[in-house]
Amino acid sequence: MQSLLWVQNAAEYKALTYQAYNLAKLRLDEILANNQSDKPIAIVTDIDETLLDNSPYSGKQIELDENYTSARWAEWVKEIKAAAIPGALAFFKYAKSKNVTVFYISNRSAEQTTETIENLKLKGFPFADETHVLLKTNSSEKGSRRSVVKKTHEIVLLLGDNLSDFSTIFENSTTVQRNKNTDSLRTSFGEKYIVLPNPIYGDWETKGVLEGNYNWTNAQKDSIRRRKITSY
Repeated sequence: MQSLLWVQNAAEYKALTYQAYNLAKLRLDEILANNQSDKPIAIVTDIDETLLDNSPYSGKQIELDENYTSARWAEWVKEIKAAAIPGALAFFKYAKSKNVTVFYISNRSAEQTTETIENLKLKGFPFADETHVLLKTNSSEKGSRRSVVKKTHEIVLLLGDNLSDFSTIFENSTTVQRNKNTDSLRTSFGEKYIVLPNPIYGDWETKGVLEGNYNWTNAQKDSIRRRKITSY
């Protein structure tokens, strides 16, 4: 509840998303000024909590006191009501104005392609079509979809709220591994990787704190969370 209240109410959250997109614009300008690639330039971005705000779905979870369910998530997606994350629309419109292609790689189900594209179009995001929106089919691993983009384009920036949005080394990683890999790639953040804040959900909890086990009871989850808090 605290995480959701922060995302929906704290000006600090909005400040961080503006900061991320301001940095992305600065980096894009630098990249374009020094571009020597023979391929057309592209940006790869996640969708949820990177450029579309799904916090009302989390609000419904709290209202109904329920865990994540694919049926409830599908219900929310079909509403086509996700708002744009502050700063996102201006940045992606700017990228298009500079002849930079945008590819949206998301782990929304491919069955939700129509609703997803409609939501993106409704909010004004460029390249919102089936060629540029690559959703999950058989695997949540995004590296293969990034590889498809690399065949025709030079990916110069990646944006996301989850570290697997940037590199396959973060797939199915423990908390210790995620932190070690983050340290090893420290110069990439703010350079090629632009991270958006998301304290509500993500691999940091499911594959990290909760150790990749999706069958914990609520009581067990509470115990694990408390055990992994550092105090003095």
